[in-house]
Amino acid sequence: MLERQGSAVHFHPRLIELCSHYHFQPRPCAPGKGNQKGKVERAIRYVRESFFEGTRLTTLEDLNGRAWAWRDRVAHQRPWPDDAKRTVAEVFDEEKPRLLPLPVNPFVAELVRPVRQIKGIWVPFDLNHYSIPASALGRSLTLVASTTMVRILDGQIEIVSHRRSYDRDQYVDEAGHEEALLEHKRRARGQTPSSRLTAAVPETEAFLRAAFAKGENAGSTTLKLLRLLDDYGAQALRAALREALERDTPRISSVAYLLERRRRAAKTRPPLPVDLSRRPDLADLVVRPHEAETYDELSRTDDDRDS
Repeated sequence: MLERQGSAVHFHPRLIELCSHYHFQPRPCAPGKGNQKGKVERAIRYVRESFFEGTRLTTLEDLNGRAWAWRDRVAHQRPWPDDAKRTVAEVFDEEKPRLLPLPVNPFVAELVRPVRQIKGIWVPFDLNHYSIPASALGRSLTLVASTTMVRILDGQIEIVSHRRSYDRDQYVDEAGHEEALLEHKRRARGQTPSSRLTAAVPETEAFLRAAFAKGENAGSTTLKLLRLLDDYGAQALRAALREALERDTPRISSVAYLLERRRRAAKTRPPLPVDLSRRPDLADLVVRPHEAETYDELSRTDDDRDS
């Protein structure tokens, strides 16, 4: 109920819809008077102690299957409280012809709420995150959740649906939105496999995927990695990225810390920023390192080769 003034009760509209669908009337109890619904409380206690206690459940389907089996084999076979010679199932079969038939379609009991607090393409719901396409960012979206599915609507149009997770801290992306957005950001900033950053530090690809999965911004992360590459060099950055991935801390702050720790251990001076404002054409220059033997070969004379 939404509010109450004496005996006047303002019920939630969805409850009224449920009552209308199944043809029953809600009867509120007085506040703090649990004894007014003693039969209901005892039924809940029976289900809790007879079915739930000592039962390990893995999925919603597992819960429903066990509940139906428990109802048929245990709950319906217990003695009827008003006549111990008859079972609950026998009395229920006798009562069925007097009951109204259920509607052809069940009541649609879905949770509907506006989408708020989006971080990137991830919509938070019930301790998990569900992906949306990048094209839907900035729109007024609606989340609709059932017991099995989580759907995202743009107005009345469904733009994506995911299987609902009952774990926690899961990033559910069954439609590949994460990879699509990451690829879009790579192309928007020129970060293709042949780009400067990837060519110099191949570990960048794995690091960006892991960082994106943790909710980090791919574009900002790429720019900061490029600055670290200029400041510390490819070899140091590669080692720092590997260590960050091993520690499961794919964040720029972690990489910067690891680089600075290595610099202090080596007792070298802090790197100075390189000013390329007068030569912007050098910003994308790629210098591929070569094996030292290559330079030895260039310095050899003809006499050395003959010998």
